Amino acid sequence: MGEVNLREVVNLVTDKTIFCTKEVLTSDETARYMGISKSYLYKLTMRGEIPHYKPMGKMCYFNRAELEQWLQQNRCATAAEIADRANKIMMGKGGAA
Repeated sequence: MGEVNLREVVNLVTDKTIFCTKEVLTSDETARYMGISKSYLYKLTMRGEIPHYKPMGKMCYFNRAELEQWLQQNRCATAAEIADRANKIMMGKGGAA
């Protein structure tokens, strides 16, 4: 029983290591990586909104680096950054008048 559990742990660690180091992900892996459903991932690919590859015409593959770049687009500024910009604008207008 202990040997079986150890083997399961080893397999789980191996799977996690591969998942974290793979550069090219399948649709299943991509959906898990992004924390979204496969159906939503499918919608994103069909709309051409997410970078993906179809080397054999059917199966989709995703580049991890491109996914990370895509996920980090359209950054929302923090309240402090917005306040800092507002202060700079006010100072600029006040000095020019």
